[in-house]
Amino acid sequence: MEYPNHPARRYQNCIAVAVPLFLVATAVTAIQYKIPTIMVPVMQQFGVGAYAASWLMSIFTFVGIVFSLPVGMLARRFQPKRIILAAVVLACAASLAGAFAQDVALLLVTRALEGVSLVCIIACGPIVIQQCVDPARRGTASGIWMLGGMIGATLAGVTTPLLYDLVGFSGLWLAYAAFAAVSGAILAAVVKTPAAKAPAANGNESRAVRDARPFRERLKAEYGVFAKPNTWAFYLPFGLFQILLLSVLSYAPTSLQQQGMDASLSGFVSTLPMLIAIVSSVAFGALSDALHRCKPLFVVGMLAMALCTPVLLTLSGVPLWIAVVAMGLLAMGVPTVAISAYPSILGDPKLMTVGMGVLMLVQSMGQFLGSLVPASLLGPDLSQWTLCAAVLCGLGLVGTVSLLACRFR
Repeated sequence: MEYPNHPARRYQNCIAVAVPLFLVATAVTAIQYKIPTIMVPVMQQFGVGAYAASWLMSIFTFVGIVFSLPVGMLARRFQPKRIILAAVVLACAASLAGAFAQDVALLLVTRALEGVSLVCIIACGPIVIQQCVDPARRGTASGIWMLGGMIGATLAGVTTPLLYDLVGFSGLWLAYAAFAAVSGAILAAVVKTPAAKAPAANGNESRAVRDARPFRERLKAEYGVFAKPNTWAFYLPFGLFQILLLSVLSYAPTSLQQQGMDASLSGFVSTLPMLIAIVSSVAFGALSDALHRCKPLFVVGMLAMALCTPVLLTLSGVPLWIAVVAMGLLAMGVPTVAISAYPSILGDPKLMTVGMGVLMLVQSMGQFLGSLVPASLLGPDLSQWTLCAAVLCGLGLVGTVSLLACRFR
C-alpha cells in the first residue's frame, strides 16, 4: 500500500528503520515493567498497600484506553516520528520526576505520563514503518519492531532487581531514563521520514467540494470503514487475543503453583512464550513478506492461542511444555501479522493514523478484560480452573471463526 503524496520516493533499508524503533519500544516498555519485580520494596518505601501499589501497573492499561484515540487523531496533524520523539522526551521527564518522588501520588502521576508515552510509541511505530519501508519488507520490519515489547518486558524483569540493589530506587529510574534518551537519539539520527508534497490546486478544489458536503456524509466517507462488519471481524480476534494473553500472564503462575510448581519456575513457564516470540515474531513477519499474505498466519496463530491457553491454565508435565512451546512459536506471531495486515483492512493509507489509535484502544480494552474475565470465572477461592479454561478456549475459537470470515489477504 502506497502513500499517494510520495509516488517516487526512495525507501530506507528496513533494518535501519526497524532497529531504532525496536530500541525505543524496548526502552519505554522496560520503563513500564520496572515495577513488578520490586513491588514489595516500593510498597515499603512509599508506605502503601497492595491495592494502591497495583495501580502503578494498572495505570498503563487505563491510560491506553483513554488516550489511544486522541493519539491517533494527533498523528493525523503531526509527523509520527516527531510524536515518537516527543513521547521519548515525555518518558524521560516522567522518569526523572519519578526518581525523586516523595509520595505515591506523584509517582502515580509520573507512571501515567510514562503510559501516555508508550501509547504514542505503539500507535505511531507502524505508521513510520508504512512511510519509510518498502511494502515488500514491511512484514519483516514490523516483526523486528514488535520484539521491543517482548524484549523490554524481559529486560526489565531481569535487570530491575539487580539495578535496584546496586543503585537504589532513584538510580534505577535514572538508568531507564538514560536508556530511553539514547534510543530516542538513535531514532532521530537514523530514521528519515519523507516530507509530504504540497497538494495540487485541483486537490484543494476537490477538498473544498468534499468539505461542502453535510458533516454526516463527510464523516461516513472518511471514517465509514471503521463501522464496517469486516473491520470489526478483524478487531474482534485481535481483542480476544489480548484477553487470552493477559489471562495466561496473570493467572498461569497461580494455577501452576496450586499444582505444586515452584513460584520462580511458574513465572518462567508463563513468560516463556514471550521469549520464544523473539523467533516467531521475526519469522512471521518474514513469512508474510514471502507469501504476500497475512491471513493464514493470523488464523494459525489465533487457533494455537485458543488451544494452548486452557492447557497452560489446567495441565502440567509434558502437555504443559508442548503448549508453552506451541504458543511461543505459533500464537506469539499474531501481533506482527495483525499490524502487517491492518492497512489492507483500512484500505486508505491516510486512515492509518486514526486507525492505529482505534487498534490500540481494542488492545487496551482486551488487556483490561484479560485481568477481569478470569477473576470472575475462577471464583473467590481461585478454584474453577476448568470453567475458566473452557470459556477462554471458546473465546479463542470465536476469534478464529471471525478471522476466517474476515476479508483480507
